Amino acid sequence: MISEEILKQIKPGAKIKVYEGTTPFEGMVISRKHGKEIGATFTVRTTLAGVGVEKIYPINSPIISKVTIVSSPKKVHRSKLYFVKNMPGARVRKKLGVSV
Repeated sequence: MISEEILKQIKPGAKIKVYEGTTPFEGMVISRKHGKEIGATFTVRTTLAGVGVEKIYPINSPIISKVTIVSSPKKVHRSKLYFVKNMPGARVRKKLGVSV
């Protein structure tokens, strides 16, 4: 179960590490849906071997052992960052002011 402190910091633009057991998946949060409801989720996107990979995690999932916040967004004013799918990493960093 993810703590309330961490849930408040999982925002679009934040760079996080999600641990499923012992394996971490590190990337940028591009969306957060349904607040704190039972079906609430957040989507994490990263690039592995030149291919964009997205994973959708339920907030109440027992598979998630730990979530750590690597960096927080500075000037993100959108709730969904789907437009970053079509941008290279350097352009995303410049537009959002975050590291990808």
